[in-house]
Amino acid sequence: MPPRPHRPDALAWQVFRGSDAVREGLLTEHQLRNSAWVRLRHDIYADSRLDRDHALACRAALLRLPPGVVVGGPSAAYLHGVQHAASFTDDVHVLVPRPLRIGPQRGLRVHVNAVIPLKSSKNPELAAPTTRRPAGTRRPPDASRPPAGGMSPRPARHLSRPAIVSVGAGGMVAAGQGDGWAATRPLGSSERDLPVPRSDPGRAAWETAVWLDPVRAVAIVDSLLGQGLADRDTLAAMAARNADRPGARRARWVFDLAHGGAESPPESHLRVRLVLGGLPRPAVQHPVRLPTGVVLHPDLAWPQYRVAVEYDGEWHSDVEQLHRDRRRLNQLVGAGWLVLHVTSRRLHGEFPAVLREVRDALVSRGWRQGSSR
Repeated sequence: MPPRPHRPDALAWQVFRGSDAVREGLLTEHQLRNSAWVRLRHDIYADSRLDRDHALACRAALLRLPPGVVVGGPSAAYLHGVQHAASFTDDVHVLVPRPLRIGPQRGLRVHVNAVIPLKSSKNPELAAPTTRRPAGTRRPPDASRPPAGGMSPRPARHLSRPAIVSVGAGGMVAAGQGDGWAATRPLGSSERDLPVPRSDPGRAAWETAVWLDPVRAVAIVDSLLGQGLADRDTLAAMAARNADRPGARRARWVFDLAHGGAESPPESHLRVRLVLGGLPRPAVQHPVRLPTGVVLHPDLAWPQYRVAVEYDGEWHSDVEQLHRDRRRLNQLVGAGWLVLHVTSRRLHGEFPAVLREVRDALVSRGWRQGSSR
């Protein structure tokens, strides 16, 4: 059996600068190259047992950036629990104060002064950071492992940050309550957990809507709404506050189309692509009451035309699920609905044909091209 790699307690489950670890005598340069560690960026290493997820990418990126930088947009949405918002290999989106100059780095998207944050007069406390770990990630049985946002107590001391920062027109200032940043604070000598500084969910929704293509953006905002991380009032307030900002019209369009009832990102993608293709906006999970009293909720529906679209993901291949789907289909058809099914393969590989089929179905039920409804 090969010898166990040297892994100091201070670096267990952590992300750190290799040069710091060597300088402080925790590791040698030779030990940095063993299987205990994985190199993420230049001079940035992590415990190899950590999940390769976007949270790890965020932590690695921040260790190479100056104080005052925060994670934003889809990266912040991921840290708040929207797992499909970003992956380990996706770029990390960060916000920087105007005085800072950050050169290009692989895997990093830099944004400056993107939004005017909201103020809150209801709660005198600072916004608490989201520490929930995205579903589906592993956690080892070792009870001493710090939460996913933790950083090494020694290397992380070089990244002490203000409790909350806000980027204003005149540069970076210390912010007050409700300014749109999730709270964080400098690392104390006895602490092992430093939450990654990030935009709060409402601000992350705005940033996502402005920075990403609308298909991805709507799906992420759908999830922020569906998981209760943001609500319609917050989105409306963000849109009103930033009405004169670049990207405001785009963000309002995304917010208006977003719906917390969407059951999966592909359903969201399908809805947006149909609307971008010129079709009227469908209702999401519209209730259809049958004569028997049963209420069905097709994924997408145009009630006035009695046309529905069902998205069939991979889980629909389950025999029991297929049985339930076909029973629902028969019930909807019996109630006078025209139902079309779209598979993942067709969504990604045959969308023009899908768009044409849905358009033809709507036209056959009385919709006319150019009509707003």
